[in-house]
Amino acid sequence: MSLSQRLGEYIAAAFTGIWIQSHEHHDALIEIARMCKDNKWTLATWDIDRGMQSNGQAAAGTSDPLAAIRTLPSLASKNSSARLVLPNFHRFINSTETVQALARQIQDGKTSRTFVVVLSPVVQIPTELEKAFVVIEHDLPDRQQLEAIARGIATEKGDLPEGDDLVRLIDAAGGLTRFEAESAFSLSLVRQSKLAPETVWELKSGMLKKSGLLQLHRGSETFADLGGLDALKGFCTRALHGRNVRARPRGVLLLSPPGCGKSHYAKCLGNEVGRSTLILDVGALLGSLVGQTEERTRQALRIIDAMAPCLAFIDEVDKALAGVASSGQTDSGVSARIFGSLLTWLSDHTSDVFVLMTANDISKLPPEFSRAERFDGVFFIDLPSSAEKEKIWPIHLAKYGLDPKSIRPKDTDWTGAEIQSLCG
Repeated sequence: MSLSQRLGEYIAAAFTGIWIQSHEHHDALIEIARMCKDNKWTLATWDIDRGMQSNGQAAAGTSDPLAAIRTLPSLASKNSSARLVLPNFHRFINSTETVQALARQIQDGKTSRTFVVVLSPVVQIPTELEKAFVVIEHDLPDRQQLEAIARGIATEKGDLPEGDDLVRLIDAAGGLTRFEAESAFSLSLVRQSKLAPETVWELKSGMLKKSGLLQLHRGSETFADLGGLDALKGFCTRALHGRNVRARPRGVLLLSPPGCGKSHYAKCLGNEVGRSTLILDVGALLGSLVGQTEERTRQALRIIDAMAPCLAFIDEVDKALAGVASSGQTDSGVSARIFGSLLTWLSDHTSDVFVLMTANDISKLPPEFSRAERFDGVFFIDLPSSAEKEKIWPIHLAKYGLDPKSIRPKDTDWTGAEIQSLCG
């Protein structure tokens, strides 16, 4: 459902205070303006730069946010209601006068047929106004919208790929805003004279780093670089290549001593099945402000969902969530709330995201973490067997240019990481 459709439903139900969480104010304003024009509603906007604008014309109260709110009732008429859109108004909403004016205007809006719409990248509603606003999320563009943007950028014949190449291009753009997608496609056109996923991936990786929540792994590792783990390799590739809508694979939880290849496997799998691998560091979700950690967690999970189909890799989850049991006494329950958000998402997400989590000590994880339906399987990866070591040694000997006939040391109870360390 589009933003204008959801907004129209809330307006029809007389919700006079609407908070839209959006990073794309320009696109949101275009949708709102189109809806107001179709319904012959008066549209006014206010921001600190341009002041008050009513149907494209300057109005009173050009620099004062409080005056802009008080101007709204005069914009409505007997034949038309009015909407006041306030971009980035979370910067001005904490003063006592503004809170009181908004509360009164939202309450009176049901009789005066006036609506207050706040556009903001974050939801920061004062306690006094929490019950007055309804929150709507402006979704990132879906695959059809991204393809439409790509076709708008590719004006010449041959600029836009077809078939599987077009699918890979749209996969690369998943999770970008409309503005970011336009910029990425344009850069690709300038650099390569066509729309290609490589440039989009490059730009996307930098954009994810800016958020500090996720990293995009773009390595070249494949299963040929990882000896052993044949059962796990077969299980995951069959699940991902043979997926269907009714039985969409959810992911695996990998348990093992350190150095047995859990993390390396997760990075190899993405290249084997043609999916991007997103690395989520739970520690990076922690924020210094009250409520910031929970918001960063929700934002990271929204980005992962928007980038589907993809792999979500969460490493060393036992250490990241080790303090969940005592969270109420140590960090005011922040770790417990992160854990709860992850559990809910693992069970309920419908996006095509395959989750790989690794842990060294399952005893540190709450029992509900490995409950059925959250993962397709829980695998214990033991120290490599003699047969697996016979596959691991040649890989690392060749990698470091060593004689494949070199005399090997006694490798009883060695991990793959120790073999690599010796060869390197």
